[in-house]
Amino acid sequence: MKKYDILGGNLPVVVCELAAGEAMITESGSMSWMSPNIKMEIVSGGGVRKMFGRLVSGDSMFQNKFTAEGTDGMVSFASSFPGEIKALDICAGRSMIVQKSAFLASEEGVELSMYFQKKLGKGIFGGEGFIMQKLSGNGTAFIEIDGSAMEYDLSAGQELLVSTGYLAAMEESCTMDVVAVKGAKNMLLGGEGIFNTVVRGPGKVILQTMPISKVVELLIPFLPEKK
Repeated sequence: MKKYDILGGNLPVVVCELAAGEAMITESGSMSWMSPNIKMEIVSGGGVRKMFGRLVSGDSMFQNKFTAEGTDGMVSFASSFPGEIKALDICAGRSMIVQKSAFLASEEGVELSMYFQKKLGKGIFGGEGFIMQKLSGNGTAFIEIDGSAMEYDLSAGQELLVSTGYLAAMEESCTMDVVAVKGAKNMLLGGEGIFNTVVRGPGKVILQTMPISKVVELLIPFLPEKK
């Protein structure tokens, strides 16, 4: 990719300039506008196993591939929710684990796959789900962040306690676990839930300030009741 610009403030779009022959991979429905020489085609992005993995991890089974034909071209991808688009440099030893449906687009060398939580409790109580997404390979990937992104670089053994839904991404070198909120009164009356996620370094952690799940909770009291 020759160049990219992330524009639009809290309703962001990433505009990518491609050299002739270069290609971008994206989830279905993310393209916003492009130059006439960009060719779009539907690709499987691997075998049946990888297709199924993307489906259960929150993305579409097939992917769209956008290639600049003949000369340089431009293609843009917009976020589906107010927030930020973050660019991640993916390479050997720098894979990223991201929340479901976070993937927006990437260079062709980046591979999107499932990431399973190995412990039952993490999937049930951690709020991030049994299945997250893993970005590996080589290239630049773009992910969607709900609200604003806050980044922390954790040293080995350093921990961060994260409320449900606020973990957007972490390097694969990080680990996560689930702990109960201390004190029965805090659990029942604190309004912060019963469990929190503990993220442990080393590695980068990206948090988000406005999870979609929290927005839904705030809107429910204002929705009309079904009669």
